[in-house]
Amino acid sequence: MADSDPVTDRPSAREPRPHDPAGAGSGDGAEGFDAVVGGGRPAPAEGPAPSRGLGVLRETAIIVVSALVLSWLIKTFLVQAFYIPSGSMEDTLEIGDRVMVSRMVPDVFDVHRGDIVVFKDPGGWLPPYEPPERTPVGQAVTNVLTFVGLLPQETGDHLIKRVIGTPGDHVTCCDDQGRVNINGEPIDEEQYIKPGSVPSQDPFDKTVPDGMLFVMGDNRQNSADSRYNTGKPGGGFVPMDNVVGSAFATVWPLGDATFLRNPGDVFAKVPEP
Repeated sequence: MADSDPVTDRPSAREPRPHDPAGAGSGDGAEGFDAVVGGGRPAPAEGPAPSRGLGVLRETAIIVVSALVLSWLIKTFLVQAFYIPSGSMEDTLEIGDRVMVSRMVPDVFDVHRGDIVVFKDPGGWLPPYEPPERTPVGQAVTNVLTFVGLLPQETGDHLIKRVIGTPGDHVTCCDDQGRVNINGEPIDEEQYIKPGSVPSQDPFDKTVPDGMLFVMGDNRQNSADSRYNTGKPGGGFVPMDNVVGSAFATVWPLGDATFLRNPGDVFAKVPEP
């Protein structure tokens, strides 16, 4: 070996490689290469491929369940849809309208005069509810979709009216011009009561108790509201705890979609009780 040759454990290209399978190290053909790669060991057996269909079903189920849970959370704590079954709020709301209701009223935000609120029947305001005829399966599907918020709540035990008096207010009707007065201040309601209606065809004089609301429909001559339920539980007033939320938009029919704004200017001059 010449002095210039490097010191190495690698065998010379001129010498046979130790432990070379027969002919493998010589580079003679593909058989030799395969023998080195395989190392003489049998190839591992291929197991069954994971089912792609099951993975897709699992991912779909996760997405659907997550969407349903999110919808339920929104309906329970933020926004809920309701169906309008009667004409007591015409022309502001028509039969068949769907409205969106903020569930943050009254727990997070206060109820104000002029708000349109959905509330549970205080007792005896509504006749016994007769749900639409459906098959058992159809009713079960409807119940589930309503529960998670994908269908509007049927207002079988709920009502929707406009708040006229809040706790402590002295609400009377009618003055010499036929107007409702709140704490001695007359209000002009022409912008929301049904055209052709009068503020009230019957006189009343009520002071709203603590924790209660005095409500009226915009279709004053076709609304069984606080004026006509004085002999029922609560004396015609709506307990604040019965309020589900405040309606802020009509979303169906699409052609009539609009925001339901509080007519604050109507009550701007009303003094506090």
